[in-house]
Amino acid sequence: MTTTATIPVTSPALPRLRYGALIAMMAMSFLLVTAEFLPGGVLTEIAADVGVTPGQAGQMVAVTALAGLIVAPTIGLVLPRLDRRSLLVWMAVGATVSNAIVAVAPNLPLLLIGRVLLGAALSGFWAMSITVAARIAGPERLGRAVMFTSAGTSLATVAGVPIGVMLSEVMDWRAVFVFAAAATAVLAVLLRILLPSVPAEASASLSTLIGTLKLPGIGLGVAGHVLVVLGHFLAFTYIRIALDRVQDAGQPVDAGTVIVLLAVFGIGGFVGNILIGMIIDRTYRLFAVVSPLVMAFTTLAVIVASGTPVLVGVAAFAWGFFFASWLLIVNTWVGHRMPDRLEAGGSIVVVGFQAAIMLAAAVGGLLVDGLGIVTVYVAGAAILVLGAVLFGLSNRAGARA
Repeated sequence: MTTTATIPVTSPALPRLRYGALIAMMAMSFLLVTAEFLPGGVLTEIAADVGVTPGQAGQMVAVTALAGLIVAPTIGLVLPRLDRRSLLVWMAVGATVSNAIVAVAPNLPLLLIGRVLLGAALSGFWAMSITVAARIAGPERLGRAVMFTSAGTSLATVAGVPIGVMLSEVMDWRAVFVFAAAATAVLAVLLRILLPSVPAEASASLSTLIGTLKLPGIGLGVAGHVLVVLGHFLAFTYIRIALDRVQDAGQPVDAGTVIVLLAVFGIGGFVGNILIGMIIDRTYRLFAVVSPLVMAFTTLAVIVASGTPVLVGVAAFAWGFFFASWLLIVNTWVGHRMPDRLEAGGSIVVVGFQAAIMLAAAVGGLLVDGLGIVTVYVAGAAILVLGAVLFGLSNRAGARA
């Protein structure tokens, strides 16, 4: 009589996550986003110091976005062979130099030069971070790795800019940028030590970028991504105007309540980034559709529920919860739908993000001046719904392929 024993089959254990590397990338993301939006909090001080109007000083943010729009799709083409760890280190060095230039600049042209350098560093970091995250975590845990860099962005939204503004009140706006330069310099060293070597993709080329958009469902998904970011920023850029409409017992709320509502949005974003990040690798298709729909509903709720501050707070929390994780969602979508084209996919995502922000600011300004804040929020919600529809079609096209 012969017996056959069952041989146990075990899946190979996943490699240990390099949490030190992921935390360093999160810190870099935090500092880059904080530096990007910091001028908005100290705009009047900068303008007075260098002798320009606040509107002219505000171009510091505009040129940062413009530089990012140009650099994101081209950096992989310009540096096709440079190890991506080294590239991220050089982006940190670029941010260090940028902050140092801003800290000592005596005039607006030099300030703008420094900010152009920051835009290049920011977009270069984001375009390549998904490739480095994939090397650190592997394809099975890409979403969890991307969660760290996205958490840095969310944390900067919640705490980075307010902390920078408070520090500028204590010492001086220039000293804040000196501090930022020193911090990014330290992180450049840590990134070099902690990150693994990440060889460049051999296929990085303009034809790869174009070919990626032609893959089944990818063009639809990218269009959906642009619309989601556009719809969000169309509303969020003017959220202060929307919150000024909020009333309690028939009376406008005070400035302190408005600040609390903005903080609630940021807290929601930080919480959402962590919770969604824990499950995103299995659910990215679902969240790519559900998140824009929830954001559309919550933007309308901020307007409709303006007579009830508590409901506006709940809507702001949910809005932040789902949008702050959007970069995490779309980067995970890239990692799973085009794993052999991570650099191309990451570049396309950043380009779409920057283009949508610029378009939202321009179109939103015309709408809010001509038709009012309610029209802006209704338009933003409609665009978010359209973005969700396109992602749903992208998922179907991907499944058929």
